[in-house]
Amino acid sequence: MSSTSGEQLLDVRGLTVRFPTPDGIVQAVSEVSFSLSRGETLGVVGESGSGKSVSNLAIMGLLNQARTVISGEVDFKGRDLLTLSPEEIRHVRGKEIAMVFQDPFACLHPMYRVGTQIAEAVTAHGDVSKELAWRRAVELLDRVGIPNAPSRARDYPHQFSGGMRQRAMIAMALVHNPEILICDEPTTALDVTVQAQILELIEDVKREFDIGVVLVTHDLGVVAETATSVMVMYAGRVMEYGPSDEIFGRPQHPYTWGLLDSMPTIDRRLDALVPIEGSPPSLLAPPSGCPFHPRCPYRFEPCPTERPPLVAPAPDAHLDACHLSWEKKLELGALRAKKVPA
Repeated sequence: MSSTSGEQLLDVRGLTVRFPTPDGIVQAVSEVSFSLSRGETLGVVGESGSGKSVSNLAIMGLLNQARTVISGEVDFKGRDLLTLSPEEIRHVRGKEIAMVFQDPFACLHPMYRVGTQIAEAVTAHGDVSKELAWRRAVELLDRVGIPNAPSRARDYPHQFSGGMRQRAMIAMALVHNPEILICDEPTTALDVTVQAQILELIEDVKREFDIGVVLVTHDLGVVAETATSVMVMYAGRVMEYGPSDEIFGRPQHPYTWGLLDSMPTIDRRLDALVPIEGSPPSLLAPPSGCPFHPRCPYRFEPCPTERPPLVAPAPDAHLDACHLSWEKKLELGALRAKKVPA
């Protein structure tokens, strides 16, 4: 397969998602912008309710249009996905952009054999015989590491372990050689060993098929292991965005500092972790100004009233949305670096 790594596949600009409810409008995603290139893994991190999954569901056209207000642009190779008809987006979904969901047991039909479900995905976007579709299903199950694939393809989902079901979902996502693979919490509820195997499989698939990967997770350790770039979200907004080595080596936003300080590491005892005080805000009534200011220990006068733009605060810096000066960020970052884990 010829490689065109570096080619931009996805350019999201100002993506905004609102859910009208009897209690008011849920501002689920607000002005989210990012891009994804071939060969890149974008890690999307943040607490529950930060808008990570909703953003990707909007991109995939999986939100109920009758109950959702979506604006912005999602440019996929010259086409704005938000302007496509339901029929047009169905041709993109699964064929050119595929998604692996958090709970494979809920996504696989319990009454159909695993191989049959993958074969149906093969025939969904092309005129393929049942025999060829079955062979493709077995081939993909073998490719994602299911042992004795011809036999296991005839098993039902309950006969697969959690890790094997997730591998089957990845196989289903790959049936049409998509150009983008969106993985929404793909390692949730898996033990550490299986989690590592699934992440390694996703990385292998990215290299072999020369695709772009969006990896949604709340686990910063997963992102540090696999992502080439990272987008940190909070209350539906992007707080920080840049190359993975910079986000972890020189984080710039207080929310990112909080996430990192609350993450166990090999040299930090659990009782030495520093949690972020408070809870994420209700998206029915998000805070004015910086959405993180009620929980931020570094807040000052502009934070409660003025929303900081997502910009690079210095020529050699990546993007963040924070009112702190670049000099203050460097000072606080140096103080964090001096802390020796207990």
